[in-house]
Amino acid sequence: MEVKVEVEVAILVDGEEVEANEFVQTLIGRAVAGAVSALKGVKEEWEELEVRVKRRTYS
Repeated sequence: MEVKVEVEVAILVDGEEVEANEFVQTLIGRAVAGAVSALKGVKEEWEELEVRVKRRTYS
């Protein structure tokens, strides 16, 4: 039996959501999910993951 998996991605920049079409959501969602799923200790049947990225600038 084939299991279909869909991803839903919310992109927030400085607290404001940026719209992303289905293609972008799928691309980002599957890339991040694939990378995180390969990490030791991550259960195979996770439901939600969150990644935060902070940008720092240096002179």
